[in-house]
Amino acid sequence: QVQLVESGGGLVQAGGSLRLSCTASGQTFSAHGLGWFRQAPGREREFVAAINRSGRSTIYADSVKARFAISRDNAKNTMYLQMNSLKPEDTAAYYCAARKTSYIMPTSEIQSYDTWGQGTQVVVSS
Repeated sequence: QVQLVESGGGLVQAGGSLRLSCTASGQTFSAHGLGWFRQAPGREREFVAAINRSGRSTIYADSVKARFAISRDNAKNTMYLQMNSLKPEDTAAYYCAARKTSYIMPTSEIQSYDTWGQGTQVVVSS
């Protein structure tokens, strides 16, 4: 099982950009589907983006589509979330998640993920 550590969060003005990273320990990184989720204060954790094991297939929440891009580098055991045109409503703690799977497609189903990072905070000021 992998262990996940997020980084790259911070404070940014509306319209700005941030890139989050999620680095995994362990030797089975490429056997895991990966996802990004976020949770704002007082709200449930929600899906942001997911990527399959090879990195060739991605899915996004409608709220971030065309602004965010998920990617992974299996050689570096790292997943990324490039966030552009940030809005105040993107403010949240962002979590990366992993699921060991033989399924080739990514999933937005939060219950499918069994390993989580500790989260990194993103604050977008207006």
